[in-house]
Amino acid sequence: MTTRIAKFLADCGIASRRDAEKMITDGRVTINDTLITSPVNFVSPTDKVCVDGQVVQERTETLLYAFHKPVNSLTTLRDECGRKTIYDFLPPEHKNLKYVGRLDYKTTGLLLLTNDGELARRLTLPSAGIERVYIATVSGKDSRVGLDKARKGITVDGVHYKPMKIEELTKSKLRITITEGKKNEVRIVLRACGCPVRRLHRISYGNISIGNLPVAKIELIEQKTIDELLKTN
Repeated sequence: MTTRIAKFLADCGIASRRDAEKMITDGRVTINDTLITSPVNFVSPTDKVCVDGQVVQERTETLLYAFHKPVNSLTTLRDECGRKTIYDFLPPEHKNLKYVGRLDYKTTGLLLLTNDGELARRLTLPSAGIERVYIATVSGKDSRVGLDKARKGITVDGVHYKPMKIEELTKSKLRITITEGKKNEVRIVLRACGCPVRRLHRISYGNISIGNLPVAKIELIEQKTIDELLKTN
């Protein structure tokens, strides 16, 4: 039985189908040592598929990990400017894991990683409504009026952001809960509300918490916890 190459890569946990198609058009994929540049290719169980010269192994089971992202690291595979990425901190056996969403360069805390590209896509869909919780250290003299705007939902530079749950822990520290996960959402909204973020740390993603996981360490998540997470969306 043959399978479309993009689906094969997604099923192996390399990337989502869309990202896999981009890998193909970028000339990063070979089938039996032949470079392909079109997603309209099929593979059989006996074919050898490589991405960036590395042989792709078929996934035997879906795995999900919690990773404590360090500050000043990018959530990407590589950086043209030579900055560190999350993969610089991962052990060799975890280099092929797909990240679930992103945390920006300065943001620390919980980042989920998986060998299942389709699972990664499912967990980041806005329609899933999965809560992400952050602790934000902010600046700003009087934040109450601004925070009320964020709690009701706000439009910034033409982009609408849904209402955020905001708990004021101290005068400068907030507990923020969001469900959309748009790019730099917390930083953009709080800056627009007069509370620019100085430090941002994610402590949970759905029912998965960072707990006492050390910085730059990775931990396998139990299947029971994954099943509970998927039931929420």
